[in-house]
Amino acid sequence: MNTILPGFKPGVICLLMSLALVFFFSACRQGSNGVSPVRNGNELKSPLARDTSPAYSENELRQLVSNNNTFAFELYQMIKDKADNLFFSPYSITVALAMTYAGARSQTETQMAATLHFNFPQDKLHSLFNALDLELANRKQSETKEDDEGGKYLKLNIANAIWAQEDHPFLDEYLDILAINYGAGIWLVDFKSNPEQARLTINDWVARQTENKITDLLEESQIDRFTRLVLTNAIYFNAAWAIPFNEEVTYDGDFYLSNGSTITVPMMIPQEGSGENGEIYTTAEGPGYQAVELPYYGGEFSMLIVIPDQGTFATFEQNLDYSLIEEIVNNLRGEDITLRMPKFGCESEFDLANALAGMGMPDAFNSNLADFSGIDGGVGGLYIGAVVHNAFITVDEAGTEAAAATAVVVFGVGVRNPREIIINRPFIYMIRDMKTNTILFLGRVKKPIPQT
Repeated sequence: MNTILPGFKPGVICLLMSLALVFFFSACRQGSNGVSPVRNGNELKSPLARDTSPAYSENELRQLVSNNNTFAFELYQMIKDKADNLFFSPYSITVALAMTYAGARSQTETQMAATLHFNFPQDKLHSLFNALDLELANRKQSETKEDDEGGKYLKLNIANAIWAQEDHPFLDEYLDILAINYGAGIWLVDFKSNPEQARLTINDWVARQTENKITDLLEESQIDRFTRLVLTNAIYFNAAWAIPFNEEVTYDGDFYLSNGSTITVPMMIPQEGSGENGEIYTTAEGPGYQAVELPYYGGEFSMLIVIPDQGTFATFEQNLDYSLIEEIVNNLRGEDITLRMPKFGCESEFDLANALAGMGMPDAFNSNLADFSGIDGGVGGLYIGAVVHNAFITVDEAGTEAAAATAVVVFGVGVRNPREIIINRPFIYMIRDMKTNTILFLGRVKKPIPQT
């Protein structure tokens, strides 16, 4: 039965509906301040500039970091059985998903917020991510090793890019969020008729942002003609140790595996003394573990290593969460130690869709239930098809080089008696920004694989 609104003739209703559709699609093309998005070549971007001075309190930023790091260890627990050696960038994953979350609505938004610990309203959340990114960008850097004498170098590059089907409509409110808080526009590609070229374009961008350490983020099977949107974050870190290791005294030492057997690995010994800027090793000890923090050149980033007691790695790892890491960091104290640690490296690849769905956000991956209408007004029936993450790290006498990239693929439809710390058994490690406590990378080593 057709119901006619009282006082309106059928012809008038049709006219009103037509006007409503015209208004909606006009809104998709016109900025939230009445200014149309700007198209520059293949980039579609809000006319609004990035906010380089977002308003926030220190407590709010600390809470965002704590929430992000809590998610980091929950995700660690979900994927820790994938391989003996594990490495990923929780920061990269969180940022890519935050850009996607900006368009989530209804139950999809609720589930993503709970899973990712996004405990701020949407506008405040994205403003805080902007503040954190700007804070990290303020760290002192040297562009390349060659620019510095004596191997004193530090480089951190974090970049965002969004890739979208060229004829798909986008709400300008969504474009505004990307521009203001993530410094990003949308790069228009043609998934429909040339998905392979679009995939190669995205992979090339990731390779450039990660100094060619992540070269094939997306595989052929992960992009097809139904892809509508790919949200990417790339992070590259390359830093010298504040206290370098002496390559001439690296020796072959025993590393004790979880099963009780041993393997021989190259063990590094640091040079004596503190760093030239006064950086020192800090340590902590608690029930069932030792911890040591190794600062990088400049004293703003570090590698925190947690070494469970021999034979207890599995039990310790099972109970590991961010609250324990907070306790360890709070207990770190400067101490003279003799340190031995292995050279190692790791490459990891993940599709995190099942893990994230299992953590509490299944609707985002369900074509019938996902609601990302905040991206396009609901016209595309958008849902997440894959969350692809690749990561790379190599640790040697000079320092650490690490890179990671994430793609959210959206479809339509201290004469002393120093305590000795020998890292000769499985350990957990993370690279963190010491000022904000942001964990940039997180991993474990159960069986070191030296990098040549």
